[in-house]
Amino acid sequence: MQRVRIDPRPDWREKVEALGFTWHTAEGGRPYWDESAYWLFSSDEVDRIEEATAELYDMVLQAVGHVIDTGQLEAFGYDAEAQGLIVDSWNRRDWEPTLYARFDLAYDGHGLKLLELNGDTPTSLVEAAVVQWWWLQDRFPDQDQFNSIHEKLTAGFETYAQVAAGGQGDPPLSQVLHFTCVTPHEEDEGTVTYLAAVAADAGIAPVFTPLADIGWVEDAQGGFVDGQNRPIQTLFKLAPWEWLLADPFGRHLASEVANRRLRLLEPAWKMLASHKRLLVTLKQLFPDSDLLLDATVSREKARAFGEAVRKPVLGREGQNVSILKAAEVGFDEEAKVGGNYGDDDFIYQARANLAQADGNWAVIGSWIANREPCGMGVRESTSPITGDTARFVPHVLAAE
Repeated sequence: MQRVRIDPRPDWREKVEALGFTWHTAEGGRPYWDESAYWLFSSDEVDRIEEATAELYDMVLQAVGHVIDTGQLEAFGYDAEAQGLIVDSWNRRDWEPTLYARFDLAYDGHGLKLLELNGDTPTSLVEAAVVQWWWLQDRFPDQDQFNSIHEKLTAGFETYAQVAAGGQGDPPLSQVLHFTCVTPHEEDEGTVTYLAAVAADAGIAPVFTPLADIGWVEDAQGGFVDGQNRPIQTLFKLAPWEWLLADPFGRHLASEVANRRLRLLEPAWKMLASHKRLLVTLKQLFPDSDLLLDATVSREKARAFGEAVRKPVLGREGQNVSILKAAEVGFDEEAKVGGNYGDDDFIYQARANLAQADGNWAVIGSWIANREPCGMGVRESTSPITGDTARFVPHVLAAE
């Protein structure tokens, strides 16, 4: 595993924008897509990442089931309404559609550790599935990547289309699939547009409706409708479950889902799969796994880690994350990022060794689609905390 510098393609902006990737440059002209380098992996390293991702996904499913079966949902902060949605969706998980998830991994070519899982609203999808693949075709057409994300997403949507055409499901899957996200938001809209296009190619009728345009009909029939007053039966939402349930219309959402008049992608159990307290449960269930870092909800117990990372349990994009070093009393703070989750609950995780090169720290995002490991992307930052300013850098599988 090594970072290799390379000249960007002269016309890279035009090429990535032609793929629908318009958020390649962040505010202030900072690069988000960065093809001035790439990460080179051996086939053995990629095999290890793929196998670890499959193992971790199985462990997460066991941990989710354990939390539900042992009645711990209240300890995770879920009220009775949310608990009911999680339990019901989990009980129907064998046929309830689930699309994708992304593990964030620390890997330096030696130790490989789980940092966290986003099972509800993972982004960096377009750049991982599409943009870096076409970069590879331009720069290294005779080499490969760990990247079948697009194919696995397509297979998942094809299965959905077949089930919907057969009238199966409880309630039956709708052949019209609504997609939504907060607007205006270039990255979220681009991600949803890509997923809707994949769904269309698989034989599903996609309809995009901005989240703010979704309405509620208060009559005998009731139900949510899109901007054209068409009923919404199945909805892919690139917005966290917690946000939707906290919305003034959240009680209607919970009722519609509970009474099986509305289905959401991802299903409700996925909010538990994104909850960082699950990292503590994983370590409790699998104490001998070399893929897991020590984790606790206790600040005092975290001092035994030496160096710890404090994370808000519902945080995103590295916000309100701190790196702490045990001192004679308490901790010294080595690094921190501000954000919108400062009043959240926190967990403490032992600090992992990230890959470092050229003044950058790199984190691997390893994808699950159609319930299988299918590819990865690399994000790197000049900070040891990977936040929303981290750059996406493509990768290459070394020729044998």
